[in-house]
Amino acid sequence: MDRQKMLEHLAMAERHVAEGGILVCRQQALIAELDRDGHDTRAAWTILATMLETQRLHVEDRDRILKELSSAST
Repeated sequence: MDRQKMLEHLAMAERHVAEGGILVCRQQALIAELDRDGHDTRAAWTILATMLETQRLHVEDRDRILKELSSAST
C-alpha cells in the first residue's frame, strides 16, 4: 500500500478511536444514571463490554498502521 493510502487509513483509524472513546464514555455515564435510578444495568454492561472490545480493535488497528508507516519510512 502506498504512503498516501496508509495515511488515509490512519486518519480513519484515529477518527474511530476518538469517536469510540466518546461512545464508551457516554455508555459509562448511562450505566451510572441507570444504576443511580435503580434500573437493571445488565444489558447496558453487555453493550459496554462490546464497545470496549470494539475500541480495543480500533486502537490495535491504529497502532498497526502507525507501525507500518514507521517501518516504511526507515
